[in-house]
Amino acid sequence: MTKDWDPVTPVAVGHLLCLERRETVQKSKARRRLALKTSALGLAGTLALFVGSIVGLASSAEAAAEVAAAPSMTVTFNCTGGPFAGHPVTATISGPESVAPGGSVELKWTFTAKPKAARDVTAGTMTIEGDVNVATIAAPTVTAQKTSVPVPALATGAEFTAVPELVGTFTAPTTTGQLTVTPVPAATGGSLYFTLSTSDETECTPTTGTAPSMVIQVKTGGGTGTGGETVVAYKCATSTNTDSKDTSLNVTMTMPTGAEANKEQSINWSATYASGAAQLTVPASGFTSAKFIASASVSGAGVSGTSVTGETTFSTTTAGSPITSFPSVTLKVKPTTAGTVTLKASDIYFGTSTSVYQYKCTVQASPAPKGHSFTVTAASASPSPSPSPSASTSASAKPTRTVTATVTQTPVGGGNGKVTKTPKGAAETGGGGDMGPDGRMFVLTGSLVVLAAAAGGLVLRRRSVSRG
Repeated sequence: MTKDWDPVTPVAVGHLLCLERRETVQKSKARRRLALKTSALGLAGTLALFVGSIVGLASSAEAAAEVAAAPSMTVTFNCTGGPFAGHPVTATISGPESVAPGGSVELKWTFTAKPKAARDVTAGTMTIEGDVNVATIAAPTVTAQKTSVPVPALATGAEFTAVPELVGTFTAPTTTGQLTVTPVPAATGGSLYFTLSTSDETECTPTTGTAPSMVIQVKTGGGTGTGGETVVAYKCATSTNTDSKDTSLNVTMTMPTGAEANKEQSINWSATYASGAAQLTVPASGFTSAKFIASASVSGAGVSGTSVTGETTFSTTTAGSPITSFPSVTLKVKPTTAGTVTLKASDIYFGTSTSVYQYKCTVQASPAPKGHSFTVTAASASPSPSPSPSASTSASAKPTRTVTATVTQTPVGGGNGKVTKTPKGAAETGGGGDMGPDGRMFVLTGSLVVLAAAAGGLVLRRRSVSRG
């Protein structure tokens, strides 16, 4: 017997399909809302990372600004008389950031606007002298002088481009304080002299209306440096031992002051031809992609290796061209212990490296190069945190129970990060954590939020895939 068709069945099936579709739509909307929340979290995390990066960069910039550069002053001079009259000259005078009491101080003159010939000048040699006043020392006038400077033939109006750096030294007071360096005023005499002969001299005085100055700190633990000029004999030749020539250079090394262990130190290397020395020329093969490389032997205070080099570009490359001057380079050393670092001038190269070169000048044993040294003090010690106080109590009739209490001192100084009173028992040196969150907190929070958002996205994707 055939079963009659039940008219209720299609209706029930349709109802079930509607319910299932409604449930699917609701789940889809829920997933969409969750995805939007996840995206918002991701954006918030990205914003936090961005803000943290900005704060971190700002902190780095502030930290870099706290590392004070060596003090300097730029002085413009008006020149009268002699071969370079009527043309202003500008020099930057620089010194160390600090010096230990009784230590040696070096002042370096670097010329940016160089003298121009007021008339035709014949080739010869010249003496250049620069003077400054230093307050609080016994002999306040400090002279930087270089004699026998080679001068090429100059036509009227031509610039004397090979003006060398000048270095003057003096001894700091034995007490702490500061040294104020100023140019010698026009009222008391000139500050800068270019002398071809006793009767042919250009005298330069600071421009009126300007009062440049710089300050050098005298403080304990600053370290000392002893540099200066030494005559070094060289034998120069190409890599194939052609174009051989002997010459001598006045090599100057400006030593750092305030050197501490485990901190990189910079030494300025410069050189000019010694009096009567032969001038070098670019060999017949010429220079291709040449760099100028100066080297020095180094020892003491735990420095790594036995030599150090500094390099820079070299513009004179045409075969047969005279090498009239040498660029300055910076040598870097890193002492690891307290002591004395000593450097001596060594070989110089024209090429791409000390092993691939077109021209090399090898230092000769006689006269022996002078040693240049600077003192390295021990690295500043960081205070170690004291252990948190703890207390323990016990009772004979009960098991032993230990109670640990952490004591946090409030920094003295009103919470502004500055110490106005030293508390007993320990020194407080700043606001520490009370100064508020830094960039690292923003970066950490942003990273955690981004990771959470990524995990949520992966979960959603896995569910979508599993449902078809």
